[in-house]
Amino acid sequence: MNNGNPVVLTIDLGTQSVRAMLFDKHGNILCKVQHKYLNPYYSLNTGWAEQKPQVYWDAICFVTNQLRNEAKGNTWDQIIAVTITTMRDTCICVDKTGKPLRDFILWLDKRHNEPKQPLSAINNMLFSLTGMKDTAELQRRVSVCNWIMENEKKVWEKTYKFLFVSGYLTFMLTGNFIDSVANMIGHIPFNSKTRTWMKKNELGRCIFNIEKEKLIDLAEPGETLGHITSLASLQTGIPEGLPLIATGSDKGCETLGLSCLKPDSAAISLGTTATIQFTINRYMEPLPFIPAYPAVLKDQYNPEVQVYRGYWLISWFKKEFASKEVEQAAKLGVMPETLLESLLDHIPAGCEGLVFQPYFTPGVIMPKARGAIIGFSDVHTRAHIYRAIIEGINFALMDGLYTMQKRGKVGIEKLFIAGGGSQSEGICKITASMFGLPAYRIQTCEAAALGSSIVAFAAKHIYADTYEAVAKMIRIKDEFLPDQNDHKTYKYLFDEVFSKIFDKLLPLYKISDINKNGNHKEEKNVKTV
Repeated sequence: MNNGNPVVLTIDLGTQSVRAMLFDKHGNILCKVQHKYLNPYYSLNTGWAEQKPQVYWDAICFVTNQLRNEAKGNTWDQIIAVTITTMRDTCICVDKTGKPLRDFILWLDKRHNEPKQPLSAINNMLFSLTGMKDTAELQRRVSVCNWIMENEKKVWEKTYKFLFVSGYLTFMLTGNFIDSVANMIGHIPFNSKTRTWMKKNELGRCIFNIEKEKLIDLAEPGETLGHITSLASLQTGIPEGLPLIATGSDKGCETLGLSCLKPDSAAISLGTTATIQFTINRYMEPLPFIPAYPAVLKDQYNPEVQVYRGYWLISWFKKEFASKEVEQAAKLGVMPETLLESLLDHIPAGCEGLVFQPYFTPGVIMPKARGAIIGFSDVHTRAHIYRAIIEGINFALMDGLYTMQKRGKVGIEKLFIAGGGSQSEGICKITASMFGLPAYRIQTCEAAALGSSIVAFAAKHIYADTYEAVAKMIRIKDEFLPDQNDHKTYKYLFDEVFSKIFDKLLPLYKISDINKNGNHKEEKNVKTV
């Protein structure tokens, strides 16, 4: 091995596809292979989302073997470490041999459970005193681990470990039941502040009643999770014995990969779920009862607000309203987004009074939300709706950022944008103008994978620490400055319209309780952890 040309192999497993990439120490992607799943998930019931473990593993084996075949020269032989970054809150039960006892339940699954065992009197009293009683009860209902305990008792009895997809892939690659603390984001008894499993007497522990022995061992980012086994090497083509370095979830790695290391910079991810987060050296809840996630940097945190459906809404728009552009794009051999991009330039900021509320799917802080479009007039077209969707997602992210800035007493001065939506210059320009802040794109759209690889280069002492690795491996490629006139329009719409829509329409969202028979039931709109 020529140590002057070290390479890190990073696997990025998402909802729609898996990608394998080779990064050099300058942050360049030397080779990349992507595989899109035929079906991202299957649903046995309305709102459910599951996937077979073999789908993910087969996809990883395909991309890593293909990457080995496509790597030029002796690049494959220069690999010094492997990392994985994955989607969050996607879980599975396995036995002592690591064999899955059921399929994965994905982060976007919406099943509910009605716990038969009530909370103890003391816990009820404590939750009431902290104003979290309704929150605790709702969280118990939406937690997958509780659903499995109640509805698949035999599966739970046989469960040796309850894993996220990151932990499962770590086992498949190394044979070890261990995962990074920066992957512990979901419905589990994890204390984000201390970066450890909750203790028996912690108040929130009773919400996620997973037995201690079923919880996985934890490691800090940068630590070695294990080494590639002979069996994993045979299946994936990855050289046996290479270290697997702990990193973090896709959003956390993306924030690092965008160089957002201080609370003056916010990372915006315009993906299936749109998020905005920053890095801070103290624990702060971005919203009441919502934890700040453990960052990929030790002793740092990532407060985050998310728009659950995010840029899934663009896919929805293409399917329901843009058949013309989709058909034309197929004939031209281009992506439909390329043609939709031109629509943005013909619509002024604010869409001539059309405002979109993007809460199509109820989320953790808005369990009764619905989407809404208000302000229609006879001047509005499909193009207005398309731009209004983009503006609506950004309005929701602005709402989250303003709340986090106030709670954390921080001031964001610049934005870094990644995710599928960031590939559109028009969307980046709109984003800069809406926030009234300069926005930047780095040298690659694969910010999560880059962030994951950065941790490995620091861990293998190619750089003194993660901060030096960030300085050496990330470069700003594009800058988008805000149009201040447009920003005034957006700020007015945010203050006078968007920020008031949810509360005004909330009484009408009882329509979400109407079933096929026309019946409905009342349910409190409460916040969840």
